[in-house]
Amino acid sequence: MTGLARSIYLESRIGVLTCLEPKGALLENPHVFDKVAKELKVLAGDGLLQIVGEQVRQRFADALIDRISFARLR
Repeated sequence: MTGLARSIYLESRIGVLTCLEPKGALLENPHVFDKVAKELKVLAGDGLLQIVGEQVRQRFADALIDRISFARLR
């Protein structure tokens, strides 16, 4: 997990919906946002959070996640 995904997870509050959007210097890059979103999905697989919503857009040859919302479980 990158430092950015870890920070987002740790800054979220348990049981509160967190909507991650492509804002901020690093998250404006669609590939960085997609990578962080995929790392959050791994945390969901580990039972640390629940993905509530996800939006994927086709960008050039890639389908990238450009919005994701989650609720921290632990």
